[in-house]
Amino acid sequence: MPAARLTQGTLFETLVAPTGARSTSTQTTQVPLQPAGYSPAQGSLVDRPPAVIAPGPENDYAGIDNLDDLARHVLKCRRCELRDGCRGVVFGEGTPKATLMLVGEGPGAVEDEMGRPFVGPAGKLLDKILAAAGFAREEVYIANIVKCRPPGNRLPTPQEAARCLPNLRAQIRIIHPRIIVCLGALATQTLVDRSARITASRGTWFDRGGIRILPTFHPAALLRDETKKKPVWEDFKKVRSEYDSVPGAAGGA
Repeated sequence: MPAARLTQGTLFETLVAPTGARSTSTQTTQVPLQPAGYSPAQGSLVDRPPAVIAPGPENDYAGIDNLDDLARHVLKCRRCELRDGCRGVVFGEGTPKATLMLVGEGPGAVEDEMGRPFVGPAGKLLDKILAAAGFAREEVYIANIVKCRPPGNRLPTPQEAARCLPNLRAQIRIIHPRIIVCLGALATQTLVDRSARITASRGTWFDRGGIRILPTFHPAALLRDETKKKPVWEDFKKVRSEYDSVPGAAGGA
């Protein structure tokens, strides 16, 4: 059953940690170049390049059709050097039949220790966001662009993201979500547009490979900047509305 939804006022009270709280997960402060073809008047990037989640030349585990088998292969992945410097692989978790998938950046220290995505301070905040929008964590799927913790909880490099992308693409192919929420700039640049700015693209729907994708701020950003809580609330109201319109999803037609 979906978690009980909170009022907007209650959401604002519960989502934001005390001033000065920090997350174990990083959020990029780099400001990418404004994407070509973007018009502030239009407020949309939907006409930008095709989906990065479309099948590529890399090995996307085409013969694997379930998450358990995929996880066994990803645990042995050595496409980049991150695996050598972390405790283990944080594959992802949730229902393999999820209509809604959330994609973050990379595991932090707590996630690396526990082997689960989004269980540190930013993860606890994400749980509250989901509950406020009427979602139980168990009815969605949560993953990251990279499956191994970068040293010092830094943001994954574009090269690391590219090398780990076949793992994520295989997850998306197997789960086949109807909706993906990109949490932060890196997820947006990886799955939507390599030059996207999160401040410009958040709250805008994109269609990639038959999947509806909505970028929003990473929960860690809310821990650092309370002014981002209202935009995130508006974004998740859009996600809830879209989710309820999906045939077969809870609340859908």
